[in-house]
Amino acid sequence: MLGCEGGGVGLRYRLTLATGLVECLCFAGVVFGWASLVFVLKTDGYFADFCVNLTTGPNSTVETDCSGQDEQFSLVFTVTSFMNNFLTLPNGFIFDRFGTMATRLLGICLYTTGTLMVAFSSSALSMLLFPALSFIAVGGILFLITNIQVGNLFGSHRSTIITLYNGAFDSSSAVFLIIKVMYEGGVSLRSSFLILSVCSVIHLLRTFFLMPNTHIPYPLPEGFTYGVNPGKSNSYNVEEFEKTRETGMTSEGEGPAETDDMPLQSDDGQHSEDSGKVASFRSCVQSWFFLWHLVWLSVMQLRHYLFIGTLNPMLNRLADNDSALVSQYTNAFAFTQLFGVLCAPWNGLIMDRHKGKPLAPGETDKEADLRSSSLSLFLTSLQCLLFSICASSPLLPLQYLTFILQVLNRSFLYGGNAAFVSIAFPGVHFGKLYGLVMSLSAVVSLLQYPCFALVKGALGGDPFYVNIALTLLTLLAFIHPINIFYHCRKLTNQREDMAGGAAITLAEAKM
Repeated sequence: MLGCEGGGVGLRYRLTLATGLVECLCFAGVVFGWASLVFVLKTDGYFADFCVNLTTGPNSTVETDCSGQDEQFSLVFTVTSFMNNFLTLPNGFIFDRFGTMATRLLGICLYTTGTLMVAFSSSALSMLLFPALSFIAVGGILFLITNIQVGNLFGSHRSTIITLYNGAFDSSSAVFLIIKVMYEGGVSLRSSFLILSVCSVIHLLRTFFLMPNTHIPYPLPEGFTYGVNPGKSNSYNVEEFEKTRETGMTSEGEGPAETDDMPLQSDDGQHSEDSGKVASFRSCVQSWFFLWHLVWLSVMQLRHYLFIGTLNPMLNRLADNDSALVSQYTNAFAFTQLFGVLCAPWNGLIMDRHKGKPLAPGETDKEADLRSSSLSLFLTSLQCLLFSICASSPLLPLQYLTFILQVLNRSFLYGGNAAFVSIAFPGVHFGKLYGLVMSLSAVVSLLQYPCFALVKGALGGDPFYVNIALTLLTLLAFIHPINIFYHCRKLTNQREDMAGGAAITLAEAKM
């Protein structure tokens, strides 16, 4: 039993899980299918006024230079990806303060506004893409934030479900591939985005019937339920439960106080915790775990954003501007994104692999979760290094392997990010900490546009040196899992020393 109570409550849990998966898969992360949408937008003449005619060669051959158009599309994606992450901080505060329903209603409003703006945009109104794609991105991340808590309904499968939802978020980028294929079949861009707008009715129904007004607590109280007319159990007060966590009430195992999961470290790297109290938000942010996790996420995310944002001009360069070949590789890239939902749960299984096994003497569930996460974080860093090396290659056929590594790494990256924050820090701060780490990483992601400008300008369109620099930068990501590994090893040694000391004391007392 996936942590369900059975009966109507168990059915409601499963419906929430299934519909949340569909929501993340079909709507939440569509903006990351940008390469497919750019192909359609170029055909429709968006930003075409940035193309110029150049006379080259002894025969005065006239060629069209659309590097200015590519730069505008890159800027749209830079702004969109920045807003997607940076606004996660205020969105996290909204989620923690006002709960699930208010956050989802805000997300639905933004998402619908964005899809309608794209639907009624045109080549003459190309600038509408800037706010439109940003609204869609922010609305989509709000869907993901409110769905992550669904993992709390399913006990020992919590990390698996969190990573599954993040994988579905990644796979939703294939929606723009579907729009591209429909466009080539005669369906207009306006019709496709109007369909996405109408689907907001589904989000509203799910908000009222299959999601809580406030939050889903963890660990889950017996008989917990939610939604419209859930019965007698509706008298359960989530806010009171959250308050008990803040006042430091303890319980066995993974209790509400969550004192064991706080990886606070002082300047010398020592673990510290104030037993009986939930660590403050400020102390979480000042911990070494938060710092290295931020570095881990930022360097890999920058690599992915630059790759996605510059995929179309890169393919045009490698394919010698053969539009049919570019379309073929663009479709291949978008198709591989569908497999993110299949790749991500493997990361969750890695993080949950210790569940159900006996703990080491003196080890808490939270310490076991943290120890298990180090392997996941290391594999994610290794995948990104391999992906960056392949992406740096000028061989066009090798990009098929690049696409596979990209979707595998991206599904591990975001699923592992959400799971680690939920494991390593108190749950009462999840929304704020998740939002803060995403917002700060968004600031780093702004470097993608200067990198693009550098390639187009001083490097003459050759991204080789920028790719090498980013590949070397990804090596910083390995510090985070190594730090966690040694932290957990140190805790193990401390327990063994304490156990040995206790045994010696006991022996001396008997003498």
